[in-house]
Amino acid sequence: MSLREAAIAALHARLATALASRHPAPLVLRGETVPQRLPPGGLVVVRDGETVEETAILSPLAWAIEHRAEVEVTVAGAMSAARSTLLDALLVAIAAAVTADRTLGGAVEWAQPGAPEFEDVEVEGAAAARAASVPVALFFTVAGSPLA
Repeated sequence: MSLREAAIAALHARLATALASRHPAPLVLRGETVPQRLPPGGLVVVRDGETVEETAILSPLAWAIEHRAEVEVTVAGAMSAARSTLLDALLVAIAAAVTADRTLGGAVEWAQPGAPEFEDVEVEGAAAARAASVPVALFFTVAGSPLA
């Protein structure tokens, strides 16, 4: 398993564990398509994202890598205020989960949640839905080739 894969798996596991105690708990997935029906606690999908920067470190040769994973959060509900409240609560819980363990159990050197981007979405079977995408920057160092 590559360091990038391990970092994303650790982020997914951290969010799944941290959000499981919420009532109702959101469904936390990794890289999957959005189901047709949203659960009452919301939906959190961790996507692989992209590598933003690779910086060479000399003597010995290593690469400092910044990879940006995307955490998509979607909630549904008939009332706009209820949707916004649930979405805000999930975003705060995600930021708290990442900042509580910045190394994600040793998988990365540093994890940093970014500012969310919001959008209204249509989901089959839902009166209305609200979504946000949160970038999470994952920093780690790879010895030798950056493809390791």
